[in-house]
Amino acid sequence: MKRSSTLFLKVAVIFIGIPVLALCLFLLPQIANEANEAAERGSDLAYVVYGLLMVMYVSAIPFYFALYQSFNLLSYIDKSQAFSELSVRALKKIKKCAITISGLYVVALPFVFILAEVDDAPGLGLIGMVMIFAPMVIAVFAAVLQRLLQEAIDIKSENDLIV
Repeated sequence: MKRSSTLFLKVAVIFIGIPVLALCLFLLPQIANEANEAAERGSDLAYVVYGLLMVMYVSAIPFYFALYQSFNLLSYIDKSQAFSELSVRALKKIKKCAITISGLYVVALPFVFILAEVDDAPGLGLIGMVMIFAPMVIAVFAAVLQRLLQEAIDIKSENDLIV
């Protein structure tokens, strides 16, 4: 049962990465082409779009690194190494990646507000804030799991010394 649940989670991690890859390969280049055409027409808004696209592409790097660490964490669970320093390090890396993604979107938030003002779309600002707070929730969750796992490892090592 344990292997099947981690297998399901590994497949889920892969399926989480596929839409982001499709976004980076297909949708973002189309947006860049349209921004390039707008820049040739003299629109200053194109540079705002370039800034957002750059943040989106750069944020894909820590996103995929966090997915890789999640995959590693599931592999540690399969190998019965869930309560090990390797798992704690993987959670720490996931936390740092989530904080990095959130920080990148904090930098991009002024660009989002400029686009929202030009398009008269106040909901766009809310979407920009969701892109900040969702990774922060993941970072807090990873930090809590990291601390709990470290405490469990410490208790286990103390018990091993007593016996």
